[in-house]
Amino acid sequence: MGADTADATDEYGIPIIPDPTDAAQRKRRAIIDSALTEFLAEGYSAASMDVITGRSGVSKATIYKHFGSKERLFLAVIGGVLPKTYAGLESCTSTLVRAPDLREALIDLTTAWARVLLRPDIMSLRRLVIGETERFPQLGRLWYRLSYDMINGPLTEAFTELDRLGRLTAPEPELAVQQLVAVTLGVPQLMTTFDSDTVLDDAHLATLIGSGVDLLLARYAGRADG
Repeated sequence: MGADTADATDEYGIPIIPDPTDAAQRKRRAIIDSALTEFLAEGYSAASMDVITGRSGVSKATIYKHFGSKERLFLAVIGGVLPKTYAGLESCTSTLVRAPDLREALIDLTTAWARVLLRPDIMSLRRLVIGETERFPQLGRLWYRLSYDMINGPLTEAFTELDRLGRLTAPEPELAVQQLVAVTLGVPQLMTTFDSDTVLDDAHLATLIGSGVDLLLARYAGRADG
């Protein structure tokens, strides 16, 4: 692997790892799976390359051949997983704009999103990225961009159209979206981020999200049908 290839990164600073040949595919997958398990359990500093090596069944030399260093392995593995965290989120723009009951549609949407974002595997990944943000700020920037692209961006488009139609009075739709996310998704996400033992039952989650949506709609009542 040439020096330029070994040091290549994308716009977020995440290493670009060339696709392996068919013969190396299983080894690469084993390394990634083993490294992800170790990093989630131990964080970056305490993670053991020996453990990753033993669990993956490949030599340490093979790991370094594929990824170059522990740092690049961490960035490549976590950076590769982050885009998949929002794979289960449904699009919202057309759904909200066409919804006959906007309150119900907002509650249904944010509840569905909360069930994805509060999954234990995603919360473990979130805690890891937060804990390593000072060392690896590129992961924080990537997570923020993915969050915007999958949640805030589409919601802003929807709120812009709802304002145009008079169903919301939201002349600053991006601000309104930030407020909605904060009072619905933000509350349960904050609770479970810092207390992994927190269990939100359906009734509690419904109360948090319903009251958040009501707060948002009270602030941005529509001109046409509210």
